[in-house]
Amino acid sequence: MHGCGNDYVYIDCTENEIKDESAAAIKVSDRHFGIGGDGMILIKKSDIADFEMVMFNADGSRGAMCGNGIRCVAKFVYDKGLCSKTSLAIESMGAVKYIDLTVENKKAVCAKVDMGKPNLKAREIPVLSENEKAINEKICVDGKEYKMTCVSMGNPHAVIFIDKSPREIEIEKIGPKFENNPVFPDRTNTEFVKVIDRKNLEMRVWERGSGETLACGTGACATAVAAIINGFCDNDVTVHLLGGDLRISWSGNENESVFMTGPAVTVFEGEIEL
Repeated sequence: MHGCGNDYVYIDCTENEIKDESAAAIKVSDRHFGIGGDGMILIKKSDIADFEMVMFNADGSRGAMCGNGIRCVAKFVYDKGLCSKTSLAIESMGAVKYIDLTVENKKAVCAKVDMGKPNLKAREIPVLSENEKAINEKICVDGKEYKMTCVSMGNPHAVIFIDKSPREIEIEKIGPKFENNPVFPDRTNTEFVKVIDRKNLEMRVWERGSGETLACGTGACATAVAAIINGFCDNDVTVHLLGGDLRISWSGNENESVFMTGPAVTVFEGEIEL
């Protein structure tokens, strides 16, 4: 399944289990010797929500949250008849997100997700900074100075605003240098963003543990938050990614949730031996 091209292999683990989940993620994510994807997402039963999402990156590392992934989980459980509700609660690493599905011809096609409050506290993101919040802060990467605004949406993001289209940058070269920069103790996801106007942002993303992906839901949310707090855009904005568009809404109040709306698509179904 994919959300704006951010694709994962989804496995129903409500009745079964996988012994070595990390190894399985590496195997199925390989685009040449496996199924291929940005990672693997397991769907499990939950004691605190309707279902639990267990997300792994392509390198086998565990991820805390995936905005595109959680929309697809909601579609999966609805389309498969595991749940008849169109408003669901889904847990990921102990955090519960709330999703409203749009259904057409008895299939979920789109979802709006309450992604929770953004966290701007540098030490909690985490990012090493002399300030309480890393907003429009200088960072030197590969001998060049950039300005970053750091946001956590359950996972760390460094949003870099640039003057040219993100399509023009050599993300495969600069992305890993941001991801593994020592100012990010847990590594980071990095968004390279051009402000088109007050309602539109163009974004390209380098995800920790996966490399470049066609879309990142939490990254789109972090990008919108960063743009709003820097005064670059309005409270409702469309983020244009390589794989499609996500609509993000945030009041600008750090105590209020960010809302994300976007598609969820099933590509194919099959079986694999793990």
